[in-house]
Amino acid sequence: MSAPLLDVRGLTKHFEAPSETFFGPKRRVAAVDGISFTVEKGDTFGLVGESGCGKTTLGRTILKLEAPTAGEVFFEGRDVFKLSASELRAARRDIQVVFQDPFSSLDPRMTVADILEEPFLIHGILPARDARRKRVAELLDLVGLPKAAGERYPHMFSGGQRQRVGIARALALNPKLVVLDEPVSALDVSIQAQVLNLLQDLQKELKLTYLFIAHDFSVVRHLCNKTAVMYLGRLVESGPTETLFADPQHPYTEALLSAVPVPDPAIEKRRKRILLSGDVPSPLDPPSGCRFHPRCRYATAQCKVDDPALLEMRPGHWAACPVAPFKDGASAAALVEV
Repeated sequence: MSAPLLDVRGLTKHFEAPSETFFGPKRRVAAVDGISFTVEKGDTFGLVGESGCGKTTLGRTILKLEAPTAGEVFFEGRDVFKLSASELRAARRDIQVVFQDPFSSLDPRMTVADILEEPFLIHGILPARDARRKRVAELLDLVGLPKAAGERYPHMFSGGQRQRVGIARALALNPKLVVLDEPVSALDVSIQAQVLNLLQDLQKELKLTYLFIAHDFSVVRHLCNKTAVMYLGRLVESGPTETLFADPQHPYTEALLSAVPVPDPAIEKRRKRILLSGDVPSPLDPPSGCRFHPRCRYATAQCKVDDPALLEMRPGHWAACPVAPFKDGASAAALVEV
């Protein structure tokens, strides 16, 4: 088998936090703590979890927008963290990002045409202005915007239109991998569907691979063929999306899926909701053992001691929980029946 397009191994990112007292020791925030996964060419790999679990930091560290504390990231077999500055610049032509907020990710002083031309100027591609402007027109058409949009400024567009500009900018250099950091969370629901459908169409047309970061399970199920669930800096479950939705193997995934609304009122009425007790622990002082045990309804005394590794529950489906399948014998599939 060929090597995966993206191979993340033991990736860790810690931040220093101020000490509690003036002379006290500095504290450490484990935003990303030993995460490993692979993304095959053509996949849409979804990374999902609550706000603050470290999803965006993970994406930024993979892109080397944040310096890693430990771990490796291989793109097409090359360790991204060991590339020289010139090699990294060249590699970034193949790895692009669409940011969460379309209102702050575009320079308000530049026209859309200038924004879309900038990648070519940075990488020394298409030196002729006419050639760049022709490519800008092609990019605007690709994301469903008129050619005249190039002469306007970002503040003259709606949120959905701005995100289309952000997508066009990410596609300008024909990348192989696009990191999508919650690209629709700041948009109205009706606009979200349009942007998601656009991303699917572009993936088929341009043979793209996506790393899709989100907190909305419904969006992940619509777009992703593989999904990983993150909690407090670590992966707790990963596998094929339909398998993970049909039969979640980690109690945290089970609880999250029980809260996903179902459009059929009859099914919604029969579903069992799981309410998690307490709040997400602080990453400054994570719990011992399994980090989810203070909120887990299946927790045992051993869960407070042992830090579970990801176990392969079935082919390709991994979960960091030694008590799965669930002790009460309830059918996890019934929780997410659609």
